[in-house]
Amino acid sequence: QVQLVESGGGLVQAGGPLRLSCAASGRTFCSYAMGWFRQAPGKEREFVATISWSGANIRYADSVKGRFTILRDNSKNTVYLQMNSLKAEDTAVYYCAVARLPGGDGSIDPGWYAYWGQGTQVTVSS
Repeated sequence: QVQLVESGGGLVQAGGPLRLSCAASGRTFCSYAMGWFRQAPGKEREFVATISWSGANIRYADSVKGRFTILRDNSKNTVYLQMNSLKAEDTAVYYCAVARLPGGDGSIDPGWYAYWGQGTQVTVSS
């Protein structure tokens, strides 16, 4: 059974850093693109970042570009989201996701992903 478990969320002051982790189990995802999304209260789930299976292709939402970094360690079946210079508007539940099919460069479309974690809360105080 495939399982994605996010961790690393919490309460942080504006301007501070947080590092989220997403560990996958149940199968090996080294051949699959992975992504991070977030959902704030009353808003739709939005794309944050995605990384191709090889790590060679990465995309970010404009709102986080230059502040967030997505990384993956295929030996650990884990993807990370390093978040720096956090803002109050980054407050949301953050979800990791794994692509439906192997290969590919990732997508900003949540429908492109088949597996999702349960989410981890990130709260940025201003």
